Amino acid sequence: MDTILVVDDESNYLTVMEALLGEAGYEVLTAHSGLEALKAAGASELDLLLTDMKMPKMNGIELLEQMRRLYPDLPVIIMTAYGTVEKAVTAMKKGAFDYILKPFKNEEILVTIAKALEHRHLILQNRLLYQELEKHYGAPNIVGESRSMQEILALVKRVAASRATVLVTGESGTGKELIARAIHQYSNRASRAFVSVNCAALTETLLESELFGHERGAFTHAVAMRKGRFELADGGTLFMDEVAEMSPALQVKLLRVLQEMEFERVGGTRSIKVDVRVVAASNKDLKEEVQGGRFREDLFYRLNVVHLHVPPLRQRQEDIPLLAAHFIKKYAAENVRGKVRIAPEAVKLLVKYPWPGNVRELENVIERATILCGDNLITPQDLPGELAPRPVEAKLDIDRFIPPNTPLPEALEHIEEQMIRRALEKSGQVQVRAAEMLGITKSLLQYKLKKYHLTT
Repeated sequence: MDTILVVDDESNYLTVMEALLGEAGYEVLTAHSGLEALKAAGASELDLLLTDMKMPKMNGIELLEQMRRLYPDLPVIIMTAYGTVEKAVTAMKKGAFDYILKPFKNEEILVTIAKALEHRHLILQNRLLYQELEKHYGAPNIVGESRSMQEILALVKRVAASRATVLVTGESGTGKELIARAIHQYSNRASRAFVSVNCAALTETLLESELFGHERGAFTHAVAMRKGRFELADGGTLFMDEVAEMSPALQVKLLRVLQEMEFERVGGTRSIKVDVRVVAASNKDLKEEVQGGRFREDLFYRLNVVHLHVPPLRQRQEDIPLLAAHFIKKYAAENVRGKVRIAPEAVKLLVKYPWPGNVRELENVIERATILCGDNLITPQDLPGELAPRPVEAKLDIDRFIPPNTPLPEALEHIEEQMIRRALEKSGQVQVRAAEMLGITKSLLQYKLKKYHLTT
């Protein structure tokens, strides 16, 4: 629901506008002066400012300038009964969206308001899309040739066209949010917002506020009205991760929203209607949670209209080389490494590993290997020890290179210096890689380089 602040020093105009805009479905706030308007803007999330031109102490142009400085994306419409070309030009140059003369027809002001709000929504959507592109640039599409992943992709495309709520299950790191994004992208909601919330990351009170928003003064530190994720996702998709972690009280409220698509902000009494497609996810078996009394059965059935289970990576080994190639391309581009290849022996180790962290763990391993590999070739030596166990070296004959009766501290320093020399040689004198080989930080390596008078 869009929130409009109407500013006019004449109370009768405020009464008329409040009734007109309220009947049109807007949330309306009013102020009798520019100073009141600034206070109201600081206490609420506004979508539009509608202000009179001629007011005492602070006129409409001055209020416009203040609002543009504080809230540059907020559209402002100026109303006045003293319309001149000069004032109109001044208002538009100062950043007003439009300029309207009193008295005006109801249809005229409603059309102007609708255009201004549409303009604001486009700005916010473009910004959100830009942020998502920045955040997920190079992020994988649904990569996989395994039968299970192909079946999931086919089901994603089929369910995307509907309004059905979707439940995505699977172990942590399998890509449940990626599936949710694919559902959104294939749907007719793709041009609207995709909003996500992790239900396990917030306390009950904070999660309720995040989902439904809150009114000013609803609780300590609620100094301004704030819209929740359901309002922000209106017309789009809301992804609720780890939904099994919600408290019983919040489960009841979520059930009502799914049934009626309306709710009240925390501390509010007015119902707000939204149109949101919900995709929920959990790494737990919700049927077991229901049987254990930890999750409401009616909410489970409301969420589980369509169920997608993402199998763990160890059950789709044929996807590992494809995913590895995808991540290599991504991180080689990010780190300006040129074309990076992976040795067949390294691929075999990736396929054999059980991947308890699933795709997320694989991505981290590939990112590290892409950064550390020499000659733009990932070898088994560039993989973590748990993937490529190092062979046990033969027993060290210390008598050959450490004189008898050498004090232990001196002997250890001799060994340490030789190991540092070897790591520098193998890393091509690259300190970051040498420190990685030695299992120490770069700063500690630099300290020891000075200690042994070594230069790189």
